[in-house]
Amino acid sequence: MYDWLLSHISCSLHHRAAILLLAIVICLSGCLSSKQLRNNEYILTSQTVRGNHAILSENLTSLIPQKPNRRLLGLPITTQLWLYQLGQRRYDREAALRELQTQTNEFEQQSQLAANQPKELKKLNRRYGRQLKRLRQKAEEGNWVMRNLGEPPSYFSEKDAKANAVKMQKYLSDRGFFNGQTAYKLDTLRRRQIRVNYLITENAGFYLRNIVYEIADPRVDSIVRQSFDKSKLKTGDRFDFDNMSGERLRIESLLRDQGYYTFSRQYIRATDVDTVRRGNDRRFRDGLEPGDSTRRNVDVTLQLANPPGQSSHPIYHIGEVEVRISPDATQPAVAPVSLDTVSRKGITYLLGGRDISVRLLEAKILLRQGQLYNQTNYRDTQRQLFLLNQFKFVNLNFTDTTNRQLRTLITATPLDKYEATAEGGATGLLYQGQGFPGGFGSLVFRVRNMFGGLETFETSVRYGIEAQTGFVTDPNNPDRVVYKSQELGVSSSLIFPQILFPGRLRFRFTRYAPRTQVSLSFNNTFRPDFRRSLLRATMAYNWQTTPTKLFSFLIADINLINAGDGNEKVISDAFKQQLNTLKNEGSTVYLSFRRSLSSSFSLAYTYNTNTPGQNRRANFLRTVVESGGTTLNFLSDKTIAQWSDSINGTGLQFYKFLRANVDYRHYIPIRSRTTLAFRINTGLAYGYGPNGGPVPYEKFFFAGGSNSVRAWLPRRLGPGSAFPYQANDPTQPAINTDNKQFIYLFEQPGNVLIESSAELRGRLFHLGADVNGAIFVDAGNVWTLGNNSSRPGSAFRFDTFVPQIAVGTGVGLRFDFSFFVVRFDGGIKVWDPARRYIDTKNELVDKRFILPEFSLGQLFSSANPLVINFGIGYPF
Repeated sequence: MYDWLLSHISCSLHHRAAILLLAIVICLSGCLSSKQLRNNEYILTSQTVRGNHAILSENLTSLIPQKPNRRLLGLPITTQLWLYQLGQRRYDREAALRELQTQTNEFEQQSQLAANQPKELKKLNRRYGRQLKRLRQKAEEGNWVMRNLGEPPSYFSEKDAKANAVKMQKYLSDRGFFNGQTAYKLDTLRRRQIRVNYLITENAGFYLRNIVYEIADPRVDSIVRQSFDKSKLKTGDRFDFDNMSGERLRIESLLRDQGYYTFSRQYIRATDVDTVRRGNDRRFRDGLEPGDSTRRNVDVTLQLANPPGQSSHPIYHIGEVEVRISPDATQPAVAPVSLDTVSRKGITYLLGGRDISVRLLEAKILLRQGQLYNQTNYRDTQRQLFLLNQFKFVNLNFTDTTNRQLRTLITATPLDKYEATAEGGATGLLYQGQGFPGGFGSLVFRVRNMFGGLETFETSVRYGIEAQTGFVTDPNNPDRVVYKSQELGVSSSLIFPQILFPGRLRFRFTRYAPRTQVSLSFNNTFRPDFRRSLLRATMAYNWQTTPTKLFSFLIADINLINAGDGNEKVISDAFKQQLNTLKNEGSTVYLSFRRSLSSSFSLAYTYNTNTPGQNRRANFLRTVVESGGTTLNFLSDKTIAQWSDSINGTGLQFYKFLRANVDYRHYIPIRSRTTLAFRINTGLAYGYGPNGGPVPYEKFFFAGGSNSVRAWLPRRLGPGSAFPYQANDPTQPAINTDNKQFIYLFEQPGNVLIESSAELRGRLFHLGADVNGAIFVDAGNVWTLGNNSSRPGSAFRFDTFVPQIAVGTGVGLRFDFSFFVVRFDGGIKVWDPARRYIDTKNELVDKRFILPEFSLGQLFSSANPLVINFGIGYPF
């Protein structure tokens, strides 16, 4: 009976691991010690909001300051609380306080002895600073286990529950549910745990019927009434206090952009909020509001008062504008005034001995003498000066003079002219359960204001050595499939704080923080099977219309590619033979390993409301459209073929292609430190040049890896339902006879990309850094556009692509060090579209649903192994 049950489990687990897991769960469910809890106190382990319909639950739960103790998988298992109690058993707070006091007294005594010795005092501060910080943390938060692994008990208080219910009722009232009611219900769980259920009854909402503005100042009245189409208050909308506050803020910003420097939203008051039951019959006949007798209406009066004792609000103009740059420390202490002071178009510049173009500074400063004060100009000026990446600090101050003229002083502290940074890191490849380490290092040198035009010059050198799977096996050692790859790259760029374009068109981008970036780079890759170099030159325009909208126009992207023999002749010759075989089968991969020239231009748009460190609803959208070899359309295919001839022509492969990519992400906060993230990424690359219209290898799409479908090795998924085949028999999949795993040797490029991901992220505990966990599901694949008789199922077809979408799932750990995130994701395959083929016995094999092949007892040696991905930052 036992064996029969095991055979019907959808995902086979090793029975010993399953028994051990069950034992751990049972143990943890009873590990909370009641003896260490306060008398007659309950642990708060859950808080829910029920009964609400129009109001989002997350908005109501955000009003609750108490945080319950976290439970494991929703079960009454408070693992972190148990760890806290475990650490508490070996913790003596009084001893920690005594140790802290002893070290503090010792530090004060030593400091008094070294009061007249600055160097010795500095050493004491450095030596005792770390000790005192550690002891203070231990005295306040407990020992290492309590701080990093545990979580202190969160006790339930009925006083807090009552206060939370009152806050929720006020929130309902502020959202137009004036008759809303709230209550709470308690559920006691085992081991003195309690759950609080907040019960919400919204009742009927109240809706805006009449909105009246009473404005004492005639000029202000005219300005406000001309902007009613942008009002936050609309007749027929449900009353919402946030909209009332938003309308006050809108009017404040509107008037401050019209010279009202001292105007404040405090002058705007809702003097009358009148609730009435029935709708107005005339307004019902005019179609302005529903004629429902049960509908509750609200009449609102907004009053804009004048300053006390004045008949109108004062209007301010910009007075003298002065820009002060902090003096250069390398210049003499007292520089001649003629060298420091420059006046241009009503702005006085004190440059502090620095060679800075005042013409470019003038384009970034939107405040001019005689203009009405404008708050938007003030903010845009500060933002543009900051985005120059030339100054540490930028401050704008106004001084009110007697004639309501605002004397403007802009002070800026420049960043260091020269800056050098170095960084390094480790990489790794996990192939069939064996790890292959690698590493990289880079050096970046930066020069600011290089030619006096606020430019930034940057050059970098990068060297890396890592393990990669090769395109072919070593003929002398068939078991060798992982090679050492070396990469050496040099890149330089020069960034100008303006659009470099003739004519007045470039001045239209002044408000949008424009930049022009010119780059030149060279990258060389050395491998046993091939050597490949890339020389790239680009020129791009970038501008930002709002803090969330960024445009990038790459007007030139020129790539010169060259390939040669690898550093091991036997493997290199085998690789050439493999390319010839693929060429005869109709593949265009061989074109990526000959001398080629590709050029393109592209336009990219990015919309991003996601702010790091803020867990709130956000969206990210990036779209890119690219056209390659466009100028070649003025030439015939015959001419291009002649140029491509290796004997009488240049021998270069030319490309004509179109490429588009759309990447969309959506973030939904579940709790304060828990987020549900979604991603959809699609793309199309179409080549229309001679010789089959190939696409440059760098422009293809790939699936699999740490930022894609994580259950597959990087760039090894697809295309379509095609399987990785044997070198001597393309009709049969390459399968490891020992563990039945597919042997993914080389990358699988595609013309069409469709992939999506869903990931639940949450904080687990603190261990030197925030350790976050994730559960994810990935789906996607790449396809070719043309049919390949040797690889059936690789072409994209609308009637067949759905079952060709691969699916993977897994879990991840992320170590968040605030300035960067180290990520480990483990993925397993759920649906592998390549696992349907005709075997050597001419029988159909269909094992596309491969999840049952996963085994905890054989993590890396089963037919469905765990694939470990290492990355920096979040996958999306």
